[in-house]
Amino acid sequence: MEDFLPKFPAFLLIFVRVTSFFLMLPLFSYRTIPTSHKVGFAFFLSLMMFFGMETPELEVDGAYYLLIIKEAMVGLFIGFLAYMLFSAVQIAGGFIDFQMGFAIANVIDPQTGAQSPLTGQYLNIIALFFLLTINGHHLLLDGVFYSYQFIPLEQSWVDFGDVNIMKYAAKTLALMFAVAFQMSIPVVGCIFLVDVALGIVARTVPQLNIFVVGMPVKLIVGLIMLVVVMGTLMGSVSNLFSTILTTMRDMMKLMGG
Repeated sequence: MEDFLPKFPAFLLIFVRVTSFFLMLPLFSYRTIPTSHKVGFAFFLSLMMFFGMETPELEVDGAYYLLIIKEAMVGLFIGFLAYMLFSAVQIAGGFIDFQMGFAIANVIDPQTGAQSPLTGQYLNIIALFFLLTINGHHLLLDGVFYSYQFIPLEQSWVDFGDVNIMKYAAKTLALMFAVAFQMSIPVVGCIFLVDVALGIVARTVPQLNIFVVGMPVKLIVGLIMLVVVMGTLMGSVSNLFSTILTTMRDMMKLMGG
């Protein structure tokens, strides 16, 4: 305890970064998890990290409050980066819903409280189960632990306005849409071909009411294609997890200078 008290300010900084990280991180940030459980888990995780790493002795002065702000911004920024990439799954579902005709019906996501497309919510739940199956949540926790190798506690400030950091954040945003497009293109492309076929039928057989026939055909084809390519989608989700970890590491390197 005598060794712990002089380093207690360093423990508080670790606690701030871990808690801020959990505010944005997929799975850990969901509203269905009680706040008391989140805070308790962050506290004990911070305690284990504190005893597992070398921490400096810090004084509580004006510079210490700047360190608190820095730690909170680092945790939020890294967690937001991971959440942004993981959102590619829901965006892919939105692309599929738009082509299938489900875009007019959204559901309330109980995890975030926001409206979500039907297929996007379905794929998001499967991706979360897949994340837990391959212990991806352990890798995310490893990410916040090893962040101290790139951004140490005593680093006074992180230049979030740095050109390289902004470019990498913009690149990550573009990557999110690229991954979503790659995941949705098999189903979207197939439904597009169905639309082309229905247009040809409408021109060659004017007696057929294409508006009555078209919607069920697109739904059936879309659902069949979704089942057929589900294995490929899960492969893309697995690659997405690797991309999330790589992106977090590279961003921490940039933030650490």
